Amino acid sequence: MDKRFLAILAVIIIIFVGFAAFSNHSKGTSSNTSGAQPTSHIEGQGKSGVKLVEYGDYQCPVCEAYYQPVKQAVSQLNSQIYFQFRNLPLVSIHPNAFAGARAAEAAGLQGKYWQMHDLLYDNQSSWAESSNPQSMFDGYAQQLKLNLNQFKQDYASSKVNDAINADLNAFSKTNQEEATPTFFLDGKYINNSQFSDPQTGLPQASKIVAVVQAEIAKKTSAAKSH
Repeated sequence: MDKRFLAILAVIIIIFVGFAAFSNHSKGTSSNTSGAQPTSHIEGQGKSGVKLVEYGDYQCPVCEAYYQPVKQAVSQLNSQIYFQFRNLPLVSIHPNAFAGARAAEAAGLQGKYWQMHDLLYDNQSSWAESSNPQSMFDGYAQQLKLNLNQFKQDYASSKVNDAINADLNAFSKTNQEEATPTFFLDGKYINNSQFSDPQTGLPQASKIVAVVQAEIAKKTSAAKSH
């Protein structure tokens, strides 16, 4: 076989492999061979020891519907519980979801995780269908007075990519079907219907508070009985 042809073929293969690697890195994958630990974004004082964990997707419209009721409930219960948010970007149906998670994690490296988290949901309708959401995320970073160059570097970093994939792997170990949002209360799966108005099906802060307070009472009672 002609040596020139072999050389051209080798170059084509190298370019293809490189493109595939870049594509996977840009979109994110569910594999995690880096040894990275799942994220630990937690707010609340947690005096009761009860923890509410949400696995969410920043592009998911249902997650956006839960965002304000959850925020209100967590604010009301702030002294009693811990609230943790972890990434579950469903990229097969939400192509910008992994990018949104990157933005939040990159902001978190500058101490503004929850602020970016809120901006992403508050402005979901603006960036969710954008062909270039990163330009909007850069704007949010400037709004939060982040170091923009650092934000861009972190956004594109393997560190951020690995952290999101670690969350995906952590969720896979729960054996729950991938759906967002998914909640766990003190390690137990909570059906979203428990947080919703039975008439409208919409999430309500009062329903979330009631379910969490019942768990607090149960835990407090168990502690006293010992």
